[in-house]
Amino acid sequence: MNTQLILETYIENIIQIMTPYGTGTGFIIDDLIITNSHVVSGLKEVVISSKKVQRTIAKVVYDDPYYDLAFISFNFESPKNPLKLTTKIVENGDSTIAIGHPYGLNYTATEGIVSRASRLQGDLEYIQIDAAINPGNSGGPLLDADGDVIGVNTFIIQNANNLGFSLPYFYVKEALENFKKLNKENIIKCPSCKNLTNEEDIVNDYCPVCGVKLQVAKQRRKGYIPTGATKMMEDILASLNINVTLARRSQASWRIDSGTARVEISYYENGIIIGETKLCAIPNKNIDEIYDYLLNENQKLSYLRFSINENSIYLSYLIIDSSLTLKEGKVALERLLEYSNKYDDILINKYGAVQQKRDEED
Repeated sequence: MNTQLILETYIENIIQIMTPYGTGTGFIIDDLIITNSHVVSGLKEVVISSKKVQRTIAKVVYDDPYYDLAFISFNFESPKNPLKLTTKIVENGDSTIAIGHPYGLNYTATEGIVSRASRLQGDLEYIQIDAAINPGNSGGPLLDADGDVIGVNTFIIQNANNLGFSLPYFYVKEALENFKKLNKENIIKCPSCKNLTNEEDIVNDYCPVCGVKLQVAKQRRKGYIPTGATKMMEDILASLNINVTLARRSQASWRIDSGTARVEISYYENGIIIGETKLCAIPNKNIDEIYDYLLNENQKLSYLRFSINENSIYLSYLIIDSSLTLKEGKVALERLLEYSNKYDDILINKYGAVQQKRDEED
């Protein structure tokens, strides 16, 4: 089976996972989403999306920092062609396909071979591969030529060309079997004594069996807590009845789809906060009319301004973090959402501006 056919066959199984700290990949095995522990970042909930699942919140029900594995539970429709763990021994030179979302480039498949079927790193064996994997690939499946899962893409060696490592399938199988035997959720595996513990039985973040401090338990208990202007921005979004968790793209960026408009909000290191919508593109004719219209509207607007970058028309709100208040921010963003929907229709229908496609959902 060639790479393109494998990707097309199993693409429904591939999940994108998003947290305030970054993005990664997961894949469906049975009724769970498999990924890396470092992808879920010690959170109880993450945002997921796929070809069949719109951006939504899902629960992290198992976190294993020792194997760097996590399981996510979500009530999804079973894929037409489900992935399964291989039953064959992986050998040097075997063909491999790594699938994931590196740098937000969704559903990227890279080919390679098994450079070393068993490479010891610490106490664990890994499959060393030469297929290109990058940030965003973590937690994605490593498939063989038959489309079976032979590993979970876990880490690379920095500043080295195509030195990737995948956690072998037999560790994944063991973890799945042990987790399902418990028939419980919110399970943490102690990296010291390797016992599985229900989160409810953990006191003060210490393993009840061996007494070691469980960093994952602490992270899950605390969760993600925004601060400063980031918290203010999220309070503003919440005041507009926007689901902040789904809107959040990182610790300093948010995206809201409102009708035909998409509002992107970014908080930059220099303290500037910009909310903007790319409305449409300038047409080949009647350009003077559009310019005149935008200039006239800018004189009427408060909080918001039209701008043009290359051939795209933007409606934007800009403010310094020290000046941001809940009251003023709510008014500005409410207008940005409302007016974005209004102005893209006017510019397209009345002035012949060109509707632009949205970037692929992440």
